[in-house]
Amino acid sequence: MRINDARELAQAFKQGKFTSYGCYPLFFLTSDGETLSWEAVKENYGQIVTAIRERSNDGWRVVALDVNWENADMYCAHTNERIESAYAEPENEN
Repeated sequence: MRINDARELAQAFKQGKFTSYGCYPLFFLTSDGETLSWEAVKENYGQIVTAIRERSNDGWRVVALDVNWENADMYCAHTNERIESAYAEPENEN
């Protein structure tokens, strides 16, 4: 989902951390190509809205919401938190 303004960011954020179909994990993409976790966007929402309005390239302008299908090595650029993937999760060993 492309995010062009603060209204679209709010709409994307309301979707929740997972898609409504299949519960696939979502992440945010910034204008500089970095990824942000749901928690990073929640913590910095005001700063992100400002960056979107000003079309800033300061690392906070979110431009898209997408599913992490198979990247097991995706990390949030702000928190360094691993972003869950839909199909590349490590197997649970018991």
